[in-house]
Amino acid sequence: MIYEFTVVLAGHDVMTTDMAEALYVGGCDDGHPWSSKGVAAISFDREADSLESAIRSAVADVQKAGYTVHHVEIESSSPLLTADG
Repeated sequence: MIYEFTVVLAGHDVMTTDMAEALYVGGCDDGHPWSSKGVAAISFDREADSLESAIRSAVADVQKAGYTVHHVEIESSSPLLTADG
């Protein structure tokens, strides 16, 4: 299943080209890096067995790229959050 969520980076307010490249090389090739209004983040469409596995692997990849995660935002359309479960 594919899970949608956003990882917000700590200590960065702009996503630079170098940051995006490091994230891609670090394993975040299924994410879209962006920044807006003082927030740098990467939005993921990650395939995994569970939302928890998807988030854990994305956080590990962000850390592997040399960045720290501030928090994770889960999209309201995530399969885990639907009424039919």
